[in-house]
Amino acid sequence: MATQKSSRSVLLLFLVLFFVLNLISKALALTSLQNHIIFGKLMSIERIFQFGDSLSDTGQPFMTYPYGQTMHNPSGRCSDGLLMIDYFANFFRLPLLNPYLDQHANFTHGVNFAVAGSTALDTSTLRAKGIVSPVTNSSLSVQLNWFRSHLHSLCGDNLDCKERVVRRSLVMMGETGGNDYNYALLERKPMVEVYRMVPDVVRAIEEAVDEVINMGAVRVVVPGNFPIGCMPIYLSLLETHDKTMYDELSCLKGMNEFARFHNHHVQATIRDLQRKHPNVAIVYGDYFEGLRWIIKDASFLGFNKDGLQKVCCGVGDNKYNFNLTRMCGSEGFTVCENPNERYSWDGIHLTQHAYFRMAQWLLRRIIPGILQAV
Repeated sequence: MATQKSSRSVLLLFLVLFFVLNLISKALALTSLQNHIIFGKLMSIERIFQFGDSLSDTGQPFMTYPYGQTMHNPSGRCSDGLLMIDYFANFFRLPLLNPYLDQHANFTHGVNFAVAGSTALDTSTLRAKGIVSPVTNSSLSVQLNWFRSHLHSLCGDNLDCKERVVRRSLVMMGETGGNDYNYALLERKPMVEVYRMVPDVVRAIEEAVDEVINMGAVRVVVPGNFPIGCMPIYLSLLETHDKTMYDELSCLKGMNEFARFHNHHVQATIRDLQRKHPNVAIVYGDYFEGLRWIIKDASFLGFNKDGLQKVCCGVGDNKYNFNLTRMCGSEGFTVCENPNERYSWDGIHLTQHAYFRMAQWLLRRIIPGILQAV
């Protein structure tokens, strides 16, 4: 009798085990299929088109040593090494993007239209607001004109060809707009005037996104602004002994509130565009929370918590090692021993390590969104 019970128990255990293994096998097969589908969708991205400013520009000839020192070569990038767009290209198994103004470059896998110092608003529009764009007139509308010219060089007047090229691409619409505010703030415009700029800046971004979608884009990433109150340029310029002006990360509350205001408008615009274009994946790139994550988890992510907000390359007479009139590369500049320990390279731009961590953070949140494109 005991033997029969034991046999039944063994049989029951065998059946349960078989059932569980069968479920696991099916689940693994489904996961494999899902991963295959996801991989296939991601690899269908054949090009990246990047718009924006110095956060993405890969072709600035004046970026000489120590810029590019981590790459052991001045690379035209406003950093010691690679930028976020470089890590995005790596993720999609594409070559690093060449700048559009390099007429001899290979543009088979995309183009980088970003220009350091560029703005979302045209220079004439800024001038009407009493704001000077001192670095370049290659605003977002100019970059869109370059985009049209590039497509024409590939396809001529063949609209189907243009749509096919853009449809198989990822469009990175910025970050753009940050310099519009920077120039106003550095000219000491009242904060109320800078706030009034936001609808115009965001409208320029909206029109650009709408245009690339009408040209065939189905995957568009629209980044917001950094928490600019954590940037040494503003931490040094607006340094105060009033501790109530700083948040828990030692960043300026007021500047970050402004960045949030801009980002709120960008996200609202994305929702409007998504309703207008339901078959297009329009994804927000949250630069604000990405950098705050780096600052909050600095030690875990490989940064040095001590002196974290200090500029790596600069000539500063303050605790941030930043002086707007004597920036990185100026006479007497110093470079920190290990740029990977800091998030700010020159007070305005990030280090390669910070851009790598930003790209990690962003890709985890962007990929599910761009997979929604049909």
